[in-house]
Amino acid sequence: MCGICGVYNYADGAPVDADVLADMLDVIVHRGPDDAGVHVDQGIGIGVRRLSIIDLAGGRQPMFNEDGRIVLAFNGEIYNYRGLTRSLRERGHTFATACDAEAVVHLYEDWGEDCAQHLRGMFGFAVWDERRRRLFLARDRLGIKPVYYRVSGGRLLFASEIKSILQHPDVCIRPNLEALSHFLSLKYIPAPLTLFDGIHALPPGFTLVCDRDGVSVRPYWDLSFAQHEPEHRSEGEYAEQLEVLLETSVREHLMSDVPFGAFLSGGVDSSTIVALMSEHLAKPVKTFSVGFEGGGAEAYSELPYARLVAQQYHTEHHEVLIGPRD
Repeated sequence: MCGICGVYNYADGAPVDADVLADMLDVIVHRGPDDAGVHVDQGIGIGVRRLSIIDLAGGRQPMFNEDGRIVLAFNGEIYNYRGLTRSLRERGHTFATACDAEAVVHLYEDWGEDCAQHLRGMFGFAVWDERRRRLFLARDRLGIKPVYYRVSGGRLLFASEIKSILQHPDVCIRPNLEALSHFLSLKYIPAPLTLFDGIHALPPGFTLVCDRDGVSVRPYWDLSFAQHEPEHRSEGEYAEQLEVLLETSVREHLMSDVPFGAFLSGGVDSSTIVALMSEHLAKPVKTFSVGFEGGGAEAYSELPYARLVAQQYHTEHHEVLIGPRD
């Protein structure tokens, strides 16, 4: 988990206050304790807090293309970056790191605002295009990684968390009553609404473009419900296809230069993931399960089921009990 934030004075190109940008970055230090970086140019300021996952030493951000005129602030992981890197090298690009985020920089060079369509992963990122004086934001298809923004008075603010945007002195905090109504009735706030008036969530599968002409938000992906003839396959063929897709997804998620583990409830979903992880890792999978103290229905525990799965796949298992004091 990393954190990004930034300010773009797109209307007049006014200088960005470095102290304000630092304040926006400081409040999300918990998202990236390993490193911090900023890029400030005429009218634009971008900040990144980094949690190192891939290429621990070389993946510092913001990240640049070969001539330094494309700037990236990235939060997330790109699971198909190895294939993208090979393809981009064949197209003549030079990579300075082994970090997955660098593929996004060069992908933007070739594909521009269509670059997000080529990515498999979870991400929220910002690209500053110096030549075109254009800021580009993108969020992954399912909205796993957050991106928030505010547009007012010829200025765009963006961040991984709303609290960064609230650090800007020109932001007046007012509740969004429509969002509050949704939360009280649905227990959920649909994007682009947030609880703060004037602050928006970039919806999943959307991009945002900001330049001198203003701001535009558009989708780059959506589920397709097109009518077509059903495929005639046997139950076994569908099961085989599902297994291949799951195995591929788990394998791609295992790319990391730091240790990782899996939450294990003992149910079908997490148990299947742990089983597939154990097939691809040389060392035992680190699994973690949560139980609840006390009695009654609220203390129903899945720990016994998780232990059975942990024993079956010889995981390094850890249990955490949560009680009223927690």
